[in-house]
Amino acid sequence: MTDRVASGADRTAGFLAVDSGGSGLRVVVGVPGRGPLAQRASKEPVRTGARGIDPEHLMRQLVPMVESLAAETGVARPVTAAVGAAGLATLGDALRAELPGLLARELGVRRVALAADAVTAYVGALGPRPGAVLAAGTGLIALGTDLTRWRRADGWGHLLGDCGSGAWIGRAGLEAALRAHDGRAGGSAALLARAEEMFGPMPELPGKLYPRSDRAAVLASFAPQVAACACDDPVAAGVLRAAARHMAESAAAVCPPTGEPLIALTGGLFKMGDPLLAPLNDELAARLPRARQVAAEGDPLHGSVRIATDLARGALALPADATMLYLPPPYGS
Repeated sequence: MTDRVASGADRTAGFLAVDSGGSGLRVVVGVPGRGPLAQRASKEPVRTGARGIDPEHLMRQLVPMVESLAAETGVARPVTAAVGAAGLATLGDALRAELPGLLARELGVRRVALAADAVTAYVGALGPRPGAVLAAGTGLIALGTDLTRWRRADGWGHLLGDCGSGAWIGRAGLEAALRAHDGRAGGSAALLARAEEMFGPMPELPGKLYPRSDRAAVLASFAPQVAACACDDPVAAGVLRAAARHMAESAAAVCPPTGEPLIALTGGLFKMGDPLLAPLNDELAARLPRARQVAAEGDPLHGSVRIATDLARGALALPADATMLYLPPPYGS
């Protein structure tokens, strides 16, 4: 790919946008002013190890995808790149140290932005505007900015936080099912029936769940069952009200304290619809009466594209940060 870039001066210079998450890798190439031209995806997540996110494994997936996109679109020189990566804030030391150089050597990239997935979710949802974004799926994180610095709340994983997330809702629903199985107060017969349908006899559940490395996803798989029961079951409805309260607390913790900030929701958890959104809207209105809720404009890949195009135009208006949005010095001229 390096040779093709070096000999491709007559072809269009463009941008590269990457979204690296728990479900795999999504890649877009495009041209500033013309937008995205083509996209590729891989279902293999980038590995993490003792050094955190593995930059070489990312590049082994990325280079063939960019080569294919270059052949399809004629964008042979992605001069600017924005890489959004899940775990960058806490597992990104090797990525920050090595990826800019690898992108320069292998793809000819000269300007790079490395962003936490919460930042790309924010930019995809709101763009470069003050406000707060709740990103909720299996996990949950709230991110806010007044365009001078980033503020983060939660996103600490299913064992220590992610309060209100899919994993949190699923765990609370299964706890209510186990309470019903035991005959303890606070149980739900409706959730017990759905849990046994999904997982089998309740006494076997701990042995099936605890050894799994993907237990957060397994817990989150039960969250839709909680939402399905919420209309008729007060225990399930109470779980979703508690989740909404946790979400609103996180949003309030990161929302800019002045002006009329925007709030957006992004992530698959909100596909639950009214059983979750109705109590959440009530909680947000009570805690953040001056904020205005708006629909998310796009997803984290959309955010990576926005960061890449703004960086290419010299118009990036977001606060740089050593962990959340890292902007290394440009490579080459």
